[in-house]
Amino acid sequence: MAKVKDAAWAPPEYELADLTAVQALAAGTADEAQQKRALRWVVEKVAATYDLSYRPDSDRDTAFAEGRRFVGLQLVKALHL
Repeated sequence: MAKVKDAAWAPPEYELADLTAVQALAAGTADEAQQKRALRWVVEKVAATYDLSYRPDSDRDTAFAEGRRFVGLQLVKALHL
């Protein structure tokens, strides 16, 4: 069984700077570095875009992880169009 921190539904890891960057982005006051940090955190940590979605113990956890990953893939796609 996966550790809770590795579970598909577990909140992503973050640093205070990640949250500050996301909050500044939402307020429209983020500088360039904060914009990049916020987007990187969402794509890499929140959506787990580059992680393996498969969860061997649960097809529901796999589906949940795929849903998260789909959001990240759509953001990455929009960045490259």
